[in-house]
Amino acid sequence: MVLRTVAEIRDPVHGYIRMTEVEREVIDSPEVQRLRRIHQLAGAFLVYPGAVHTRFEHVVGAMHVAGAIAQSLAGCADISDEQIQEIRLAALLHDVGHGPFSHLFEEVLSAKTKLSHEDITTQVVSKTQIRDILGRNGFSSKSMSAFAVGDQKKHPRFMNEIISGGLSADIMDYLLRDSYFTGVEYGRVDINRIISSLSISEDRLALRSAALYAFEAMLLARYQMFKTVYFHRTVRAAQLMLVHSMILADDSLHLTSLSDINKYLELTDEGVLQKLVSLDPSNKRMAESRQLARDFRGRRLVKCVYERLMLRKDRAVQQLFEKGEVRDRLLLDISTKARVNQMHIFLDVPTVPSVPYTSFREMFTSIIVDHAGEAGAGGGQKNRSDKTRFETVPLSQLPLVGSIAGFMNILRVYTRPENRPKVFEATRELLGDKVSLIRE
Repeated sequence: MVLRTVAEIRDPVHGYIRMTEVEREVIDSPEVQRLRRIHQLAGAFLVYPGAVHTRFEHVVGAMHVAGAIAQSLAGCADISDEQIQEIRLAALLHDVGHGPFSHLFEEVLSAKTKLSHEDITTQVVSKTQIRDILGRNGFSSKSMSAFAVGDQKKHPRFMNEIISGGLSADIMDYLLRDSYFTGVEYGRVDINRIISSLSISEDRLALRSAALYAFEAMLLARYQMFKTVYFHRTVRAAQLMLVHSMILADDSLHLTSLSDINKYLELTDEGVLQKLVSLDPSNKRMAESRQLARDFRGRRLVKCVYERLMLRKDRAVQQLFEKGEVRDRLLLDISTKARVNQMHIFLDVPTVPSVPYTSFREMFTSIIVDHAGEAGAGGGQKNRSDKTRFETVPLSQLPLVGSIAGFMNILRVYTRPENRPKVFEATRELLGDKVSLIRE
């Protein structure tokens, strides 16, 4: 098949993004249009006012970047137009299962179910109008639903790595996009250098050695964006309030009930927030949920009273970061010692790795480096039999990246303003006095 573009979208990050007929049909579907009503960064706009961009812009941008990667790889591998189209569609669909408030809803799903947004994405692709659109255009919805979440069993591994992994189109788009809309400089990396330097080794993505600096810059940018934006102390205050509000209201609003995928697809940021602020306050849990949502909407946020960098080499600390029941016990201990209602104390322990997962959902620990001469970059080298030019390099051998590999080992405790001294003292007694009361 020949990729023939039929329309274009003007994007502030990538410029003009061209689309094919099947892409336009998918983009115009209710399931993808719904992403216009889901913020990319949930409540971050309360701290960064420009961060009002949505999942819709991101998936269109990811489609564009994935296509650019595939086109670049076509110069050194046998990649058909049909495969390029599949790659672009998978990137377009990779976030179609996101719930209200994006990744925040995953925290609710994790607390109430065993599902992730990837599980829901497979349902959306295979059970809605998207299935019919794909079928009419000669694509299997079953195969595409797996590909959209980086399921390496269905496609060559390098194709899955374009969708999910340390060199994915997803990362390349969201770093540039989130940096642009928040006004934070860290995410502005040279993705074109990386894209033009990719090759393939035994069905895996490889990066030419001369572009390693650009790769390091991208991972460092991601780390800085997590510290500066995604896990900003006040951003997380707003997000914790939303998460707890949704968890408290779930039994009443059935937010995590997925028996009817179409009802799930009715959930959007403003729609759910309106339901939360309109809850009946006669029930104690609903009253608490309602108040949290109203305080979020009015930017009356809980305050961080304790923040500590903790090392995971300590087994007790490792359990705190990895086991929910350990965190629940600590929260109860703080509540008891401070004599403050447990519902008014929020423990925040990020569980996201400081470098991204691979497409296998494993820790990203190494990269395949292509030592081919730079003169051949993008020059149509299709012979992949020369294995001696490829080397698997542990990230620990990249000094800057190796220094940040691991997790964001920050523990924070939040509470209402009136409870700050009591909760701080209780937390300090339980966890140590290496910090002073945080005053914002």
